[in-house]
Amino acid sequence: MSLIIAYVGKKGCVMASDKRKIAYFGNKENLEALESELYNGEIATDEELYKRAKDFDISIKISDDGNKIDTVGNTVMGEVASKGAFETKRRRIYGTTNGYQIIEIIGSEIVSRSAGEKAIIIFGNNFAKKEAEALISKKWKSTLSLKYMGDIFKEIIHEVSQKTPTLGDKFDVLIQQPKFTADEAQKYLNETIDQDVKVLAKIRQKLQEDLIEKSREIELASKIINEGDIGEVSSIEGNMLQVTLNDKTQAFDNNWRQLAKPKGKVIMFCETDDVKIGDKVVIEDENLCLEKNKSNLSCNIILCNL
Repeated sequence: MSLIIAYVGKKGCVMASDKRKIAYFGNKENLEALESELYNGEIATDEELYKRAKDFDISIKISDDGNKIDTVGNTVMGEVASKGAFETKRRRIYGTTNGYQIIEIIGSEIVSRSAGEKAIIIFGNNFAKKEAEALISKKWKSTLSLKYMGDIFKEIIHEVSQKTPTLGDKFDVLIQQPKFTADEAQKYLNETIDQDVKVLAKIRQKLQEDLIEKSREIELASKIINEGDIGEVSSIEGNMLQVTLNDKTQAFDNNWRQLAKPKGKVIMFCETDDVKIGDKVVIEDENLCLEKNKSNLSCNIILCNL
């Protein structure tokens, strides 16, 4: 989990975050044990994390290119997310001048929502939050400009990153300072958040559709015919043949759109004049050919079993 620090008040909103992402692969119980040590501050460096992950037989991948904060209209939005067994849980803060809202989203549905006018807000694991809170109490002054607040937030994230591998050493800082009263801020936040969550729902729907389509492509790819009967020649025009597929073969284009069902017709091209209606078309040793003389045939289609 990353560290996000935000200030919201009459000057506007400034938000800072690290960019670290950690992916884990392995046994669930071992992963939970590793995360417990990690988020309680028992692991201090990347090297220690790799070592403990190996001890738990967990594979990890660390990168520092994640975007945890973004501008959404006249707000700054920060998000931390955790993946459950069935859905992704997101916790977001949206901040602008004189107002903020914190929401929790499961899937693409808002399950909790709170609002305020001014605050310093920290998202992160228990250890990182505790360390950041101690540093803010030492460094914070209400008279600071938003830009200088952002610089201090970066310093704090950097200092905390020296004590835990949950944070990286690359940072983002964003500022928004439109002219809003407290009432105007909340009205604007309501409209912006509702629209942003609708966009999230559309993105999730598109991802689900893409996953379904990819699963279908994988399934069809596993059915590509490398050996066996395809069908028979049903008409001839020069070197162009019309082939009627058998009752177990179907044809697709390169984008996996179905061109012909079983018993349907497809076009192929031959390299011989020795071809007659009724000749069998087969795939032998992964080559498409006429069964009787092994003459090669060509076609720009994918042939699959039913």
